Order: sequence, then structure tokens, then C-alpha cells
Amino acid sequence: MGKRALINVDYTVDFVADEGKLTCGKPGQAIEDNIVSITKDFIAADDFVVFAIDAHETGDNFHPETALFPPHNIIGTQGQELYGSLASVYAENKDKSSVHYFDKTRYSAFAGTDLEIKLRERGIDEIHLVGVCTDICVLHTAVDAYNKGFSIVVHQDAVASFNAAGHEWALGHFKETLGAKLV
Repeated sequence: MGKRALINVDYTVDFVADEGKLTCGKPGQAIEDNIVSITKDFIAADDFVVFAIDAHETGDNFHPETALFPPHNIIGTQGQELYGSLASVYAENKDKSSVHYFDKTRYSAFAGTDLEIKLRERGIDEIHLVGVCTDICVLHTAVDAYNKGFSIVVHQDAVASFNAAGHEWALGHFKETLGAKLV
């Protein structure tokens, strides 16, 4: 059996808090304990844990999301900070070599980042996904992982979206089209 990694996607104030700029609201808040528990389990097992966090700049009118969504996850704002108790889990473990945090500027955690290199150099062939939004950034990360040959596990009690129909569609797509295991 190969090695595994956990990818925490975009679980930030702007995507989860009531006052977030592009929030999932209650569905996102409801998965906090599951995300925290799964993250702690992966850290305790010394598995690779990645925080892949959306990052935008004020006034970036060239980014394609500018036309689709209000400004969100602006670098240096509270909105880009990890949400709830996941923030303290990261703060307590950020100095471990098995914990990696990076900003991403596209839906997929693989687009324009060194994520694939970090996974390959550690011999990781199975990725576990948690976070938001199920049908946007989690989905695009899963599609890229599939196309790069990784096995995918989606923790369905640890992903959420502001779009209930999109969430359900994405769960089916993970399983039926990407061959992901839903746990």
C-alpha cells in the first residue's frame, strides 16, 4: 500500500463564516468537527497534511474569478485565515515537516503550485480530500488528481458547498467518473 496525504481545501473564514465574502454558511460550519478530527488523525499518523488555501490580491481585475464572484480570500485579510478550530490545529503543527501550507490562485490545488512535486517526492499515491466547496475547488482538485494518476478518497462528511445540488452532483461525479472512494 502506498502513502497517503490529506488535502484541506479552502476551509477559511470567507468560505465558511456567516460573515464570509463567499460563504457556504451552515453546511460549511457543520463539517468543522469532522475536518478537525480527520486532520488531527493524519497529523498523528505522520501522514502528509496539506492546507491548499485560495489567495487573491486586492484589485486583481485580470483573474478569471473576478467576473464570477465577489472579492474573497484577499491575502492578509481575516477572510483568508483558516476557519474555527482548524486554525489552532494548523498553528500547533505548522512547524512539522509533514504539514505544508500554500496559497493557490485557481480552483485546483494543483494549478500553478508545487503540490504534485511535494506529493511525488514523498512517494504519495493516495490523496484524501476535505474542505469547500465540494463542487468547485474540491472538485477541480479531484479532477486534476485523477488526471495525474492519484487514487482519491473524499470524506463526504467533511466537504460542503453553498449549492446543495452541486454538492450532491459532485459526490456522484467523484465516485462514478473519477473512481474516488467516498468515506
